[in-house]
Amino acid sequence: MISCLRGAGVEVVERHAPVWEGRRESWSAGAGTVARLAAAEARLARPLPPCDAVLVGYPGHADVLPARLLARGRPVIFNPLVSLADTLVSDRGRFAAGTLAARALALADRVALRAADVVVADTEANAEFLARLAHLPRSEVEVCLVGAEERVFRPGWAPEEPFTCLFVGKLIPLHGLETILEAARLAPELPFRIVGSGQLEPLLETRPPNVEWIPWVDYERLPGELHRCGCALGVFGTSAKAARVIPNKVFQALACGAPVVTADTPGARELLADGETALLVAPGDPGALAAALRRLRGDPELARRIAAGGADAYRAKASEAVLGRRWRALIEAVT
Repeated sequence: MISCLRGAGVEVVERHAPVWEGRRESWSAGAGTVARLAAAEARLARPLPPCDAVLVGYPGHADVLPARLLARGRPVIFNPLVSLADTLVSDRGRFAAGTLAARALALADRVALRAADVVVADTEANAEFLARLAHLPRSEVEVCLVGAEERVFRPGWAPEEPFTCLFVGKLIPLHGLETILEAARLAPELPFRIVGSGQLEPLLETRPPNVEWIPWVDYERLPGELHRCGCALGVFGTSAKAARVIPNKVFQALACGAPVVTADTPGARELLADGETALLVAPGDPGALAAALRRLRGDPELARRIAAGGADAYRAKASEAVLGRRWRALIEAVT
């Protein structure tokens, strides 16, 4: 987001206090997290430099009210990406639905969303969800795709043998790791490479022999993974959240020019078209996923066509140049 804004000629002054840097499990929740958040908020509570607007980014739910006070009448724009309750209750199961913690997270969502002058969602589907969650008019929730950091993720897809199905990301329910592993069992001739760690790591203890697991790859090395793969895997979970989002990994793969296979969801359809810019398969269906991967491996021309179409869709709708103009227009509309 910052790179897009600067590319569009917007001066961006960052005010940041680290909370999760250096922690692989960045969405843990507990007393330690609360203490780190409180300390970070205390460091942020300083007068702001001259500016036209205050933009609170992900995951800034705890920052919106302090930003509202520090803004002193200047507009506050909130880019949440996720709902805390949806993430920690419905998606990751950290808290049970209906508990005090779950209700507190839902309240935090509503307070943060309603405290902003403008909320910016990452898809139309997520905008509808956030508006309902916070009881906001749909007109107060704008949409801007996530995109990829083009300083890091650049074109260069040149697949190496053997054709490898690459998954990069946190091992959380949203991503449908069970579906990927079952697809690997159904297609034992296909190599799978899983890069990431998270709460579903125990599933990998019984992974089939054609699945390689690498718990961590440095951020700057991820483009190399994408450039070498046969295809990049998106998300395959069956939750309501999985249906609304387009994950970072999909934008990063498209920016690198790799062909993408991901779930056929309302969120994905806002950017991708099956058979043209990606292969879209039914969520939670390992058979459909295995068939799509075999199809790509057996048809190099299809893989090249999907890769080129995906790259074109990225440049047209999600490149830094396009998103920079969108972000600038959103800010100018409220200043």
